[in-house]
Amino acid sequence: MILVNTDRITGKEFEILSIVKGSTIRSIHLGRDIIASLKMIVGGELTDYGEMINEARAIATKRMVEEAEALKADAVVNIRYATSNVTQRAAEVLVYGTAVKFTSRKST
Repeated sequence: MILVNTDRITGKEFEILSIVKGSTIRSIHLGRDIIASLKMIVGGELTDYGEMINEARAIATKRMVEEAEALKADAVVNIRYATSNVTQRAAEVLVYGTAVKFTSRKST
């Protein structure tokens, strides 16, 4: 499965199948949340939150790819990510794009 954030793939012609998406809502362990809160006072990188968001992106992307594979897509183009707070301690990661099927047509 080819995944790109552009609307074209060099050397490929394709037909659009459908919009596909994947999402997940994640929270951080309470103990790690307390440590992160303390770090916000003194400053520094919030590595536990970074790891949580990276994991959430991977899960959301996997779900989007599964949706595209169910459509027999060859690629997903124009991929975008969005993140939003659901509660003070939980975030949703949404990924979406356009599932496409390669064709043998040549552009003129």
